[in-house]
Amino acid sequence: MSRIGKKPIEIPSGVEIKVNSDELGNIEVAVKGPKGALNVGIPKGVSAEQKDNQIILTVPDPENRSQKAIWGLARTLVNNAVLGVVEGYAKELEINGVGFKVALQGKKLVLNVGFSHPVEYDLPEGIVAEVEKNNIKISGIDKQSVGQTAAEIRAIKKPEPYKGKGIKYIDEHIRRKAGKVVKA
Repeated sequence: MSRIGKKPIEIPSGVEIKVNSDELGNIEVAVKGPKGALNVGIPKGVSAEQKDNQIILTVPDPENRSQKAIWGLARTLVNNAVLGVVEGYAKELEINGVGFKVALQGKKLVLNVGFSHPVEYDLPEGIVAEVEKNNIKISGIDKQSVGQTAAEIRAIKKPEPYKGKGIKYIDEHIRRKAGKVVKA
């Protein structure tokens, strides 16, 4: 049995959950909380039911290898949605480099990161960015979109290994390389 999938998901107070299914057998879990609302589609073969203050996900054959994997995935997706509408998710990025800077203009990040022109990045719906000096904090209720947005911003100017210039995650460690050594 899937160790992750068989764990029930606890529903905190202030969170409403509805399990909807259509005529084709597709199941969708609607999660509504203090920070917003999310809909999570559950893969085929996994069923969901709400009992008391818990959501329990099940599969027809818990010993089938592919069903175990999908079972754990479905439980994690629903749990991430529940945690997102209660607490939210955040990623922090740091910009390193001489003259590198970032500014927030409405729903747009303007990055000056060593190119001949400033790079503008439009923030997706549901994502909030905060800029303080050379740090960017990306936050939202959907874990996947927060991570994707942070990865796209980092990809604009990845940190290089010689001086460490570029955009990196706050907790990321850049392995440094030695530059060329001139022999006398």
